[in-house]
Amino acid sequence: MHEFANAFVLFSNFVLIPSITYGSQLAIGALGITLVFSILRFANFAHGDTMAFGTMIAIFCTWGLQAVGFSLGPLPVALVALPVAIAVTIGLVLGTDKIIYRFYRNKKVDPIILVMASVGVMFMMNGLVRIFIGVGDVNFADGSRFIIRAREFREMTGLDEGLALRTTQVITVVVAVAVMAALFWFLQKTRTGKSLRAFSDNEDLALLSGIKPERVVQITWIIAATLATIAGVLYGLDKGFRPFTYFQLLLPMFAAAILGGIGQPIGAVVGGFVIAFSEVSLTYAYRRVFEYLGPEGFEVEGLAQLIQTEYKFAISFMLLVIVLLVRPTGIFKGRVL
Repeated sequence: MHEFANAFVLFSNFVLIPSITYGSQLAIGALGITLVFSILRFANFAHGDTMAFGTMIAIFCTWGLQAVGFSLGPLPVALVALPVAIAVTIGLVLGTDKIIYRFYRNKKVDPIILVMASVGVMFMMNGLVRIFIGVGDVNFADGSRFIIRAREFREMTGLDEGLALRTTQVITVVVAVAVMAALFWFLQKTRTGKSLRAFSDNEDLALLSGIKPERVVQITWIIAATLATIAGVLYGLDKGFRPFTYFQLLLPMFAAAILGGIGQPIGAVVGGFVIAFSEVSLTYAYRRVFEYLGPEGFEVEGLAQLIQTEYKFAISFMLLVIVLLVRPTGIFKGRVL
């Protein structure tokens, strides 16, 4: 029993807790992607760099607050900077829509044209972020780093392995649950949310019902920018900020949205956790876990790792291809909210 407990703590430390945290971040990001695709009818490739831009604004605000001595005690100051970052990102996204996307919408171009326009916006945002904050790593998490430390856990339980639970991991899960609950309530219970769902389901019928398309577009971008900023800040607090990393997150977020069923918010959430658990569990080295579970004196040759960590993002690509081949509509089918 003692050995099993050690194995479980080790597994929780490096697979279970990181997967739940990473899955929460992917789920929020995938929700923004699926919302834009369902309502505006195109895949927004600028979503990852929108996350980077929002996180950059949060970092600048955090630095400003820290410079005047502001502190939240055990919590990161970035939580206070988050509303400002959301507001600035919403302004940028609405401005981008007004200058670029609206032009193509009015011409009723094919969705692929909007996709290519979003690629251009992606490079523009990526360039802005790199110009203002650089290309290096930025760690902007402050406050208390751990809720539970490994050494304290070992002393408390008498186990050989210690469980470490970071503050940013708990914040990520709590904020993610709150954001998802608020979004689902908004879509299901409010008049505006029902308008978005109606527009997504049947645009022509929604227009006949008196729903204003430009208002729907604005609300969609506001929600997408909010979700992108929250996901970006949570990811940055947990793993550090680097502009190119957010571009790399596009693949797992798109994979999550498609896996769950593009256009289905609940599918984006489920897909985010499936992708996260797949990436983390397949790249973890299980050697010590197997040695704890095996008979006394049992040793494992090598790392017992299914896929090397360098190929982490390839897992998302493989899952994406499999889903498109076997079940193109995703787990929850359809393309409606």
